[in-house]
Amino acid sequence: GDVGFDPLGLSEQFDLYTMMDAELRHSRLAMLAVVGWPLAELFGPQWMLHGPDHLSPSVLNGFDPLSFVTVAAIFAGFGFFEYNTALRRVDDKAIGAKHVEDMANVWKYGVPGDYDFDPLDLYSMFGDDAVGRKAMRELEVSHGRWAMLGVTYFAAWEALTGHAIVENNPFFEPNALLPAVALAYFAFGFFYEVKNTDRYLLQIERTSEGAVRMERLRKDAKKFAAEAEVVAGEALVELTKAAEITMETAKDIKMKYDQLNKDYTKNLMSKNYDVEELAKNNIL
Repeated sequence: GDVGFDPLGLSEQFDLYTMMDAELRHSRLAMLAVVGWPLAELFGPQWMLHGPDHLSPSVLNGFDPLSFVTVAAIFAGFGFFEYNTALRRVDDKAIGAKHVEDMANVWKYGVPGDYDFDPLDLYSMFGDDAVGRKAMRELEVSHGRWAMLGVTYFAAWEALTGHAIVENNPFFEPNALLPAVALAYFAFGFFYEVKNTDRYLLQIERTSEGAVRMERLRKDAKKFAAEAEVVAGEALVELTKAAEITMETAKDIKMKYDQLNKDYTKNLMSKNYDVEELAKNNIL
């Protein structure tokens, strides 16, 4: 999780291992909270929520008596766990032994956040070696930091607006924004990656696979444009022919109509003349 960002110099004023372990504890709690907070407001019983707007109980939102007792009991449990696991040895555990081997030439204090708990064997998902385990730790720290920002946003939003985070929120109301953001995220990852460098905190670079995909996409786009141009040209020719046929048909119909109208008028005038002649000669 080292991205060279410590403007307050906390890593120099306090024990680094303790700070790393504390960050992981807060990260894991935040990841639970950032999921549990909106789920509680969506599906939780109203008697567990606070106030008429049914907000998740928090320091800023306040507590009802029952929710206060529940939250206090949860934090008491976490505190007891903290007390019993602080300054613990982990090198004599299964995962701790792997860390000792991984970090032998780098770091003598082991890996923070190691509770020897991995029932689904996710720790080796990226590879059962030092590189794979480091990648998983980096991923956990990254998600944890975003979760801490997220749960802080939840608390601040509800304290300032008095409305639940799930109200009028694109993540919880049916809309097209969230699918569009997800699609943009996956499209971005298809071509680019974000790196941490010594010069920049975050640096966006196109991957080699992304460059190949981009070139292939350009070729496919040019090919599609050429094929579309041919199809459009053929369609234009056919439309022109159809328009000419339509115009000729319309002219023919107009000529026949004019002739029919002329014959009808002539015939009508002839009949009117005969009636007038008969009336003049007192025949009618």
